[in-house]
Amino acid sequence: MEKILVEKPSSIIIRKLKEMIELGVLKPNQVLPPERKLSEQFGVGRSHVREALKKMEYFGILKTQPQSGTFVVGLGAKAIEGLISNILEIDNNDFFSLIETRVTLELRIAELAAKRRTEADLVLVKNTLDAYQEAVKENSEDISEKDFMFHLSLCRCAKNSTLKSLMMIITPDILSQFDNKRVCSNDDRKNAIDEHNALYKAIVDQDSEKAREIMSNHLNPILMFAKEKYDLDY
Repeated sequence: MEKILVEKPSSIIIRKLKEMIELGVLKPNQVLPPERKLSEQFGVGRSHVREALKKMEYFGILKTQPQSGTFVVGLGAKAIEGLISNILEIDNNDFFSLIETRVTLELRIAELAAKRRTEADLVLVKNTLDAYQEAVKENSEDISEKDFMFHLSLCRCAKNSTLKSLMMIITPDILSQFDNKRVCSNDDRKNAIDEHNALYKAIVDQDSEKAREIMSNHLNPILMFAKEKYDLDY
């Protein structure tokens, strides 16, 4: 049976903005309406609008200037349309592709975090670690988000803004898949606390090889789950 793909709200917004560019409603260098108005116009929450705009800004289609707003960059309409098509293609990635990409990014982030972290960085990492542990203890609804905030704090240690941006692009899809597939049990999350603590210690010790090894072991179960889900043999 063929899979039915349900388009995400952010993808719908990107597609609608593409149509507006194609029709000339939005022109290069034109300022977009505020998030609130776009939210009302498209009938979605502002968080979805923000996610769509963030993706388009990362790919160089939009640009935000303080006190001026967000506007379409001065590329030709055809070039913009091509870039938007690429974003939509990325949005349609399957669960395994997202997880495989995340693993690739996070192994490098762990290495760099151990090498480049500062004492101030460690304070942030410890705060996000404590927040995740508290969320697991209370079985709160934002466990996945707290987990991601810990992983995102490692990007600060790694001192690589591009790695952080890439994580921000793919993570909303991964978190959504986590919730839909109910991937992580309470036992998995309690085990993750131990792994997070071990990873934090490796970064404190500036042991980049150990940090990479722990991160690999930490993410391997979800990678294996995704392989089994899609019956992949590679």
